[in-house]
Amino acid sequence: MTLKPDFSKENGLVPVIVQSAASGRVLMLAYMNELAWERTLETGKATYWSRSRKKLWLKGEESGNVQLVREIYIDCDEDTVLLQVEQVGGAACHTGYETCFHRRLADGRLETIGQPVFDPREVYRK
Repeated sequence: MTLKPDFSKENGLVPVIVQSAASGRVLMLAYMNELAWERTLETGKATYWSRSRKKLWLKGEESGNVQLVREIYIDCDEDTVLLQVEQVGGAACHTGYETCFHRRLADGRLETIGQPVFDPREVYRK
């Protein structure tokens, strides 16, 4: 039996939790449609659906910080995916941090955790 996410829910999108295969840290949350799922399986590189740009998005297509898929999990309801990836370049976040979750709430204020791995102004010259 080949298991795949149930794309009939949520307008054809499923949330994807992306985790470092090495450290276990949650790197980001993204979304896949069926085409992104198929591309990810074909290439071994994480491909998502950009809700803001309304198009497929190969993670790292601009920065070079691709995500090489090491393991794929699907939850019991078949409507959420967990990818364990090797994060090339050390940063998953477009702001230059290792993880998109680089801020935490402490005493009612957000504090930044860690240091940026790259300067987004130099990587995304727009």
